[in-house]
Amino acid sequence: MAKTLRKALALPPGPVDLSSYESDATTGFDESKDDAPELMEELGEELAGLQERLFAHGQSGTSSKSVLLLLQGMDTSGKGGIIEHVVGLVDPRGVHITSFKKPTSEELSHDFLWRIEKALPGPGIIGIFDRSHYEDVLIGRVRKLADDKDIERRYGAINDFEDAYVEGGGTIIKCFLHISADDQKERLQARLGDPAKYWKYNPGDLDERALWPEYQKAYEIALERCSTERAPWFLVPSGRKWYRNWAVAQLLLEHLESLDLEWPKADFDVETEKKRLATS
Repeated sequence: MAKTLRKALALPPGPVDLSSYESDATTGFDESKDDAPELMEELGEELAGLQERLFAHGQSGTSSKSVLLLLQGMDTSGKGGIIEHVVGLVDPRGVHITSFKKPTSEELSHDFLWRIEKALPGPGIIGIFDRSHYEDVLIGRVRKLADDKDIERRYGAINDFEDAYVEGGGTIIKCFLHISADDQKERLQARLGDPAKYWKYNPGDLDERALWPEYQKAYEIALERCSTERAPWFLVPSGRKWYRNWAVAQLLLEHLESLDLEWPKADFDVETEKKRLATS
């Protein structure tokens, strides 16, 4: 299995046309769907080992490195599924999940990045953002919650914010979970057709769905304006749930591997401690 999925899924520079990307593509996956469960299990073993090294450095204070997995996409694109099937592969002690809902009155009294900065992962932690600061240039743009001048300011503020996080030892993995309007309709129908899934359905989702073209345009602008060398956007085809989960797991693996972390060295004399233990 190739280890360069991040190259294959990274958005190229320039304007973004989401209609040119197939939501059911399986980019970089050379096996069959039936192989996916076994491959996910193998990925889980590798991810767990790499995450433990990252966590060990954070606990021992030997590294400031952290990882932020940012999940954005239209309703039903699979943010929750990734948290369950991908993030669930690693030790929860080293994971911090933040789901960003409608801002509170306190949060609205600050700049839009205030609540985001508070949720950034500390050393050794993998942070997961279920939605993120990009809501402020997506729904903010579509629903006219801010004027054009402020929306324009936010693109630059986002780039500066992400650059500062990377400069401080962070690794950011920004995944746009790409689905089509038909994909979404099928998934909403599935929720309405199963009493066990009613809790997942929100009537407000149809109000947002009615603005699908506007949201696609807002995403295209945000993806173009905020995909940088240090913090690129990855377009993850998410029409096939099994592929989406594998792709995000593979992206996480490749980024953890790139940290090239060894186990923290002991800050004590190992042989002395062995002798002390033997005579205890």
